[in-house]
Amino acid sequence: MHIVAIGGSDAGISAALRARELDSSVDMTVVVADEYPNYSICGIPYYFSGDVKPWQSLAHRTHADLEATGMRLRLNTLATRIDAGQGRLTVLDEDGQSEISYDELIVGTGALPSFAGIAGLGELGPEDGVHVIHSMGDTFALDAHLADRAPSSAVIIGAGYVGLEMAEGFRARGMRVTQLQRGPEVLSTLDAELAVLVHEELVEHGVDVHTNTIVRAVEKTGSGLVVHADHLGEPVSHTAELVLAVVGVRPNTALLEDAGAKLGAGRAVVVDEQMRTGIPHVFAAGDGVVTHHRLLGATYLPLGTTAHKQGRVAGENALGGEARFAGSVGTQVVKVFDVVAARTGLREQEAAAAGYAPATTQAVADDHKRYYPGAQPISFRITGDRDTGRLLGAQLVGRLGTETAKRVDTCATAIFAGLTVDQISDLDLSYTPPLGSPWDAVQTATQAWSRAHLPLGARA
Repeated sequence: MHIVAIGGSDAGISAALRARELDSSVDMTVVVADEYPNYSICGIPYYFSGDVKPWQSLAHRTHADLEATGMRLRLNTLATRIDAGQGRLTVLDEDGQSEISYDELIVGTGALPSFAGIAGLGELGPEDGVHVIHSMGDTFALDAHLADRAPSSAVIIGAGYVGLEMAEGFRARGMRVTQLQRGPEVLSTLDAELAVLVHEELVEHGVDVHTNTIVRAVEKTGSGLVVHADHLGEPVSHTAELVLAVVGVRPNTALLEDAGAKLGAGRAVVVDEQMRTGIPHVFAAGDGVVTHHRLLGATYLPLGTTAHKQGRVAGENALGGEARFAGSVGTQVVKVFDVVAARTGLREQEAAAAGYAPATTQAVADDHKRYYPGAQPISFRITGDRDTGRLLGAQLVGRLGTETAKRVDTCATAIFAGLTVDQISDLDLSYTPPLGSPWDAVQTATQAWSRAHLPLGARA
């Protein structure tokens, strides 16, 4: 059997590794558009902050490591056409166009940067001082700009996860940073009541943050780059030597769409829980496909953790297995200077739109017993269903070192398992005074929700 996987990032490599793990005799080819397979795109901001050196450290596995598993890598090779009827993949490399025959095909082409209708982003590029961060090639282009031109100022369009991490990276280099956010607060995956804590941390570290700012265009002038925007309906402009656009992604679906795949949520490719596309012998996984969400059903939620899991499922099923992607609950976490912000599940407005009867309670709990030195508060927003008591979502913001990521994982596990908010108090969580309390901070927060929204007789 010959399995071909397209994509050298999370989904494609995970699929190839799983297939080879289960059957060391399978012939496995991985087609990679560039020469950097299995690099951590999520780690790029930490290269620019100086926390990760050299850039080669971003490789999850080296080229040699991957080939040692028995897979064959076709680097700098672009997949251009799928002939599902004949089981052939057309590719383009430095030697020209050729075809690869396959028995099973796994597509992990990922996503592409979105420009969100901002004029100029499609025309201006690294040579003009306008950058995106989506690949190792983007990384090298930005690194060269910083080394050759030593810009002292940057405008970052977008204040999501990568935008915030890059703000920290630029400030670590001593650059003046202006951050523009379309919505009313940074980090739009959190409610504003908690996102404001992240906003304050940015300002504390010298980032000039502008919310409610809709960017319309980026222009290159004789004096630098000008970002034209509207702030609460009034025209404004910001000038800098460098512009970084991190306004989201769009699924890269052209290859599969041309082969007859259907598009669904977010115009991502529709797959079932076994990562089948509906095209015979063609699977797909990662940021180019829809995600099964355990609370929402099919949605588009591109996350690295999800891509790894989906790729693993696709790799197993390409061998004839029956694995299923069990679903995501949208767990995410980010470090912004000395603050950690995390979320899992649904926020109240998301839950209401999905047909639940949500209610949200905000609470603050110390990360460990206050009598032990160094206790720090963690701020929570807990969302549960008033009708069933089920935990629907949690948002957390705490200082670095408060194990905020550990706490959101507790909530993610509870949501995955379908626990009620009240049942969180039954969990046997670890305790020692330097690290926690007899009632963990998560339990303190969920108990506040139960007091507010559950009558005594309805509690578990």
